[in-house]
Amino acid sequence: MIKSFSGPFIATFFISIFVLLMQMLWRYIDDLVGKGLDFSIIVELLLYFCMSLVPMALPITVLLSSIMTFGTLGENYELIALKSAGISLYRIMYPLIVFIVGLSLFAYFFANNILPVANLKMGSLMYDIRKHKPEVSFNEGIFTNDLEGYSIKVDRIDKESGMMYNMLIYNHTVVPGNYEVTRADSGLMVTYPNNNNLELRLFHGHTYTDQGMEPEYRKTYPFRRLEFGRQSVLIQLPDTELKRTDEDLFRAATMLNQSQLKYMSDSLQGVVKQRKEMEVGRLLSSSYLKNKNPAPETDSTLRAETQGKIGNIDSLFHTFAPEERQHAVNNALQYARDVQQSVQADAASILRQEEQIRKHQIEWHSKFTTAFACFIFFFIGAPLGAIIRKGGLGTPAVVSIFLFIVYYIISMIGQRAAREAAMTPCFGSWMPSFILLVLGVFLTYKSVTDSEMMSGESYANFLKKAAAFFKKQKENV
Repeated sequence: MIKSFSGPFIATFFISIFVLLMQMLWRYIDDLVGKGLDFSIIVELLLYFCMSLVPMALPITVLLSSIMTFGTLGENYELIALKSAGISLYRIMYPLIVFIVGLSLFAYFFANNILPVANLKMGSLMYDIRKHKPEVSFNEGIFTNDLEGYSIKVDRIDKESGMMYNMLIYNHTVVPGNYEVTRADSGLMVTYPNNNNLELRLFHGHTYTDQGMEPEYRKTYPFRRLEFGRQSVLIQLPDTELKRTDEDLFRAATMLNQSQLKYMSDSLQGVVKQRKEMEVGRLLSSSYLKNKNPAPETDSTLRAETQGKIGNIDSLFHTFAPEERQHAVNNALQYARDVQQSVQADAASILRQEEQIRKHQIEWHSKFTTAFACFIFFFIGAPLGAIIRKGGLGTPAVVSIFLFIVYYIISMIGQRAAREAAMTPCFGSWMPSFILLVLGVFLTYKSVTDSEMMSGESYANFLKKAAAFFKKQKENV
């Protein structure tokens, strides 16, 4: 059984990795094209991509290979022969169950120890690639900020000659701000392969320079306008060698193992709890009651002096003149608005921190759900293959893709609901596994009882019986 299973397993694993890798490359193609990357950098990035895709590829590989293996056995009547010899389906599946348990343990180890490192290195490398810009391209009607210190807009570009028309250039190299602006009727971009310089050849335009870069000097320094027929602007490009950033600067939830996730989650919970207590104390002490003098001893003295003299705050308010009343009301409303705005800002910040806590908790559970998904998909694929009795990549591939899409959609719904606090991170992470577990138990039962649920003839007979029943009922009426 293991020999029959290993062939489809290895083949479908590499097919799954290839398909998922093409999807990921298509996602990041804009960040990779035109960067002049070395071959070693590309190979390193592809390796990180493949490692990050292993947890997603393993469940669908187990599902597809198990359907193919047991479908081929059923198609060749080998399952019938084994059952006729008195060997139950559980006994036939036993060697593969042991293999799948080992594979699930490996999936957990990979997701907890190898995947965070791969995600960390992939995120760091992608950040460096995005920042690496040896080549510059302009888009029509859009400001391009790829060149450090310059902001350039081109209205129209001739695709054949490369001539750019109606150019607007803001020079920020000397000091930030729009103190030097160049407008040209046309221009060309020229690069030199032997150095890192880019030349912009501008034709027929003006350069406007405000010499007074500081407000106090604008009256003493003149404004300069320069007209030119041809002007060259030499811009130094970044180095062609990719600069690597320190990986410790990248620490998202997907780049941590379970112990790190637990530590970060507990730390954030402590910070949020302390901040809530501090904000409640601040609101009660300084915002709930507005005193002229917030000192406790002065406040107690004022209360003692006014005790028994002021029976009702409203009666004291009505003793004021109309102008004083309106002034007091306006001050109170403004103070309430300021407190409300401060509370809303603090609440939004606390909600973001709580969302980070839920993300860490979801990622902690995902280390287990990835491994458990391999186990569940085997108990879906093996009995389903025995019921379908079709080998090859045709029917098994269609059924596997459909089931995996259902699992993926339920998983995304559960994780999103958990991130938005609509359900707990535990339930949101394990919801798709529990749903598919029920399906696996049902299919295993149907396979053990030799159900014909995938037989077209059985459904045809059922429809015929239903039609005959309704026809008989109609005749009786």
